[in-house]
Amino acid sequence: MELIIDRLSKQYKNKTAVDRISVKLHQGVYGLLGENGAGKTTLMRMICGILTPTSGAITFDGMDVTEENYRSILGYLPQDFGYYPEFTGQDFLLYMAALKGMAKPQAKRKTAELLQLVSLHDAAKKKTKTYSGGMKQRLGIAQALLGRPKLLVLDEPTAGLDPKERVRFRSLIEDLGQESIVLLSTHIVSDIEHIADTVLIMKAGRLIYQDQWNENKGGLEDFYLQQIGGEADHE
Repeated sequence: MELIIDRLSKQYKNKTAVDRISVKLHQGVYGLLGENGAGKTTLMRMICGILTPTSGAITFDGMDVTEENYRSILGYLPQDFGYYPEFTGQDFLLYMAALKGMAKPQAKRKTAELLQLVSLHDAAKKKTKTYSGGMKQRLGIAQALLGRPKLLVLDEPTAGLDPKERVRFRSLIEDLGQESIVLLSTHIVSDIEHIADTVLIMKAGRLIYQDQWNENKGGLEDFYLQQIGGEADHE
């Protein structure tokens, strides 16, 4: 299992959002850090095939990001996730499963499993417009997990989660990293410090750091600040 990002760039009129990034990702959890405007979301959107790169290539086990089959291995939670307010949580997951081409019996079974996994089974038949921010975020995580994706891309997935939910989410991501490539972007450094096998740091569109992280290296937040030369965001 290998995601290869080869000399990837995204250029807008007078701004380079992503600047010649090359990296290979294997099974495990990758934590992506960087200030607002560093290019994290642009990179993730290109990995998911939503944005077309100006140059460079993205392949998963030899399959190009533009191929139809690529979508079947992908799970994605964008930073600003859209919900259908009149749908129940259950209906929403069934709808997303249908878009992924899942058969009805499989979709029903998987929806029930995922609602249980993200602790929304009691609210499965309530309309999403009644959900709190944390509940909506958990529903977004659930839809990203439909179809057991081999590549899971999560952009600020812990936004809106309370501390207890965040701990539960970390545990879930650690488990997923046993069988998938998980790329997780967040401004909460402690989320990554606890669960990421490898830390990636972006600054001004470039990948400036990539390495495994462990407690022997000290605190990740202090190291991150040294790399970007600034102050981290705190929640």
